[in-house]
Amino acid sequence: MVRFWRATINSYNGLVFAVRSEQAIREELVALILSLPAAWLVGATVMRAVELVATVVLVLTVELLNTAIEKLADRLTMEHDTKIKHVKDMGSAAVGVILIMAGIFWLFAIAERLGVF
Repeated sequence: MVRFWRATINSYNGLVFAVRSEQAIREELVALILSLPAAWLVGATVMRAVELVATVVLVLTVELLNTAIEKLADRLTMEHDTKIKHVKDMGSAAVGVILIMAGIFWLFAIAERLGVF
């Protein structure tokens, strides 16, 4: 039980630090808050609404991982390093891929709600 409590505190601290230090995290939290009612309006079923919210949570998760990679890389060196740049670019690409995926999920759900298919 103590381990679970410590893990919860660490997770909370990490989220608080990310919110305070990263604009992208704050923006994605706003998107998550807005997605809660929007998903219930757009989703044709309860399961679809849950899936839509889950895609936004997934975007936030990947952004948190990307932020952790960038903070760690910056801690290693602030000098320009091509290999570190590639690592940071891959993290950014992961965020881009998940944003595209989430957008596609939302577009399909809107099309489904409108009766396109």
